[in-house]
Amino acid sequence: MTTATADIARDLAPTGALRASINLGNPVLAHGTPDAPGGVTVDIAREIAGRLGLPVEFVCFDAARSSYEAMTTGRADVCFLAVEPAREAEVAFTSPYVLIEGVFAVPTGSGFATSADVDREGVRIGVKRGSAYDLYLTRTLRHATVVRGEEGVDTFRAEGLEVAAGIRQPMTAYVAAHPDIRLIEDRFMEIRQAVGTTPARRPGTVRFLTDLVEELKADGFVADALRRANQSPTLVAPPRG
Repeated sequence: MTTATADIARDLAPTGALRASINLGNPVLAHGTPDAPGGVTVDIAREIAGRLGLPVEFVCFDAARSSYEAMTTGRADVCFLAVEPAREAEVAFTSPYVLIEGVFAVPTGSGFATSADVDREGVRIGVKRGSAYDLYLTRTLRHATVVRGEEGVDTFRAEGLEVAAGIRQPMTAYVAAHPDIRLIEDRFMEIRQAVGTTPARRPGTVRFLTDLVEELKADGFVADALRRANQSPTLVAPPRG
């Protein structure tokens, strides 16, 4: 190991092990159990640790807000979250490795045809509290109201809301199993999933993570990890511009 690599390892993982915060609540990014997690985020965390000669420890949660809190309270060294302005003060992000989409679901009899139709007075949208789409809708909606719960679709059901928000893949599966609900096909947001760490890290450490993400996209690592998790390799983010 070079001196520069050893310095990055000490800076990124001061405990001697890379503690990676994993959100098992996003099936595109992770799956399995806290004892045996899998998915693209787990594979990237293992690769980061391997490049630095570190063991890896997974700190798993079922929601992005919990993963974020682990990062900001010092219980994790890296996280895998969507880039959002509300998080950037506390997390230094790489360029994205995966792009996923936020979509709306509505009752089959709803008159909403596009995502833009939803932002109206009196419309209530169920979201998962602290998710990327919660943060996005909170800062961009002008008329509709966000209603937060443990799961957006559950809140939509329980409270008889007009709209549910979520990630395209699980929302598509949910709609397929519930014929009284349909998906609005166009996305309301693009969710840029990136590796994050604390801004207190040295610039060289964040640069190492960003360069590694770009390498893993370019050499097919991220695409292969998605395939192994039964996710589409088309989700890989484009090269950094």
